[in-house]
Amino acid sequence: MQTGYILGLLSLPIFLEGCCPKNHQVKITGVQPQQHYRAVEGEIFMMPSLNHTQKVWSRTGEGDEGNHDILCKTLFTVEAKHSGNYSSGSKFFLYLHVVARSSVGCSTAEESSVVLERDKGGKVPCPGLNCSNNTEVIWYKLYKPMSSLQGRVSCVDETGRLHLCQVYKDDTSVFFCDRKIIDQGLTWTLRRAVNVTAAPEPPSDPPRVDKPRGIETHEVELGHSHTLVCEASFITEKTLSVEWYMNYGGNLENRTLLPMEEQKEKEVGPAQSKVSRDAIIEKVTLQHLKHTYTCIAKNSVGNSTGTIKLKKKIKVHLPSLVGYPFASLLLISGLGIILHVKWLEIQLIYRSRVQHGKHDKDEKEFDVFLSFVWSPSVDLEGVLTLSAQKGPHEEACLSSMDLLNTEEGKSTLEVLLPRVLEDQWGYRLCLLERDVLPGGAYTNDVVLAIRRSQMLICVLSADYLSNSNALFVLESGVQALLQNTALKLLLIWTTRDSAALIQPDPPLPALVKRALKVLPSLDWSSGKTARTTSSFWRSLRKAMPSQRVNMVSLMQGQLTD
Repeated sequence: MQTGYILGLLSLPIFLEGCCPKNHQVKITGVQPQQHYRAVEGEIFMMPSLNHTQKVWSRTGEGDEGNHDILCKTLFTVEAKHSGNYSSGSKFFLYLHVVARSSVGCSTAEESSVVLERDKGGKVPCPGLNCSNNTEVIWYKLYKPMSSLQGRVSCVDETGRLHLCQVYKDDTSVFFCDRKIIDQGLTWTLRRAVNVTAAPEPPSDPPRVDKPRGIETHEVELGHSHTLVCEASFITEKTLSVEWYMNYGGNLENRTLLPMEEQKEKEVGPAQSKVSRDAIIEKVTLQHLKHTYTCIAKNSVGNSTGTIKLKKKIKVHLPSLVGYPFASLLLISGLGIILHVKWLEIQLIYRSRVQHGKHDKDEKEFDVFLSFVWSPSVDLEGVLTLSAQKGPHEEACLSSMDLLNTEEGKSTLEVLLPRVLEDQWGYRLCLLERDVLPGGAYTNDVVLAIRRSQMLICVLSADYLSNSNALFVLESGVQALLQNTALKLLLIWTTRDSAALIQPDPPLPALVKRALKVLPSLDWSSGKTARTTSSFWRSLRKAMPSQRVNMVSLMQGQLTD
């Protein structure tokens, strides 16, 4: 047994050599310092690699502007612009001449690519060699001469074709054939490229039908056309097909071939392809519902199937298909219109209830800007001199509830508010009659005072809403709130149900009229019970600024000014 094994190993090289005819492989001569190469425009090309140390060919002479160096062992599509002189170091020079494809004679596109089957022998033709008398060809696999590949049995036959005794997986590559031609006394090397694809071994399994998978049921509309789609995965090979059959009454033994479109094949990976084919039923009838339709995918090993059953499609009423999207569109449009119309109110609600906690970096001088209109019966002088009688830092003798139980507590809200806010609670108020110097521009003074205050309180009455100066204060406060000045704004209604408030004379500005509906507000009435009045003061206290103006830093700033 061992003797037979040894004899087999010894005879193997003999059989491998026997697969080649007489070897015409031309031996590579020594490195020439001056080379002349020709290439065909539009083909894959690689600059010759003369030795292991050579890395790059550099363009020299005229026409080298805008042309970069070409690395050795790099594939590129050669163009006319690549024609010219090149050098590698100081010893090697090369002239490359790129010629048009029409000038190379009878070579065909089929010679530029070849498919060989793995694990078998194959031949690679040199493009255009049939029209040449010179069959002496040197073959390269990329940059390596085939004659220098160790352990690789190959040869060149008498026609110049490369004969591979065994095709391997990594033979999917670009091969170059170099042959000598003489033109006007110069010896040129014409280099041509051949794309070689090493096809895989024959498949061991049948193809797989991906669509339809197994048995599927498709809904169809009577009177309409319907397309049967079949997709199958194959191991790439020459023998593969996809076909559609109609099974009468669902009987697989009684079937006929359907009219089909052209078969489409697409490579999806190494040695893998996806094949699809459609069959079209021009007009679906009740008779078509009685049959089944089978897709059969075949290769050299076997076949696989996928089957489709047709079912009448239940029509959905048109109102369901059109009504719901229309209703959704109508709802979205309605919301958009409401958002557009009520955008001012939405901004006021957000800024007055959410943004008031985000303070400006500007220093504030007042805690509250208090705006009201005096009634004819109010003692104006007594209120304006009240804050002068009690300092801002003195402890108040009476609480807000105690104040209400006195004779002063029976006064109007315009009298009570300054006393409670400034004297009882310790807030610094801005009153136009007291804190704004006369003689200035009224509008500028109001706007500046609002900006210097943390909060604006407007006491709304019939007289207030009929007073143009008071309405200007309220309108300026609303505009400041919309300008993101972190101002808190509170309305206190004294006679909300009065007809004069609903239709004041002159009419309210549009901005004020819309703002009155959404701004935070409190209701005050001097005729209500003590419990209701107490609830009002508690609500007012909660609405006040959480931090008061720093009087010390404020006085220092005024002294500095």
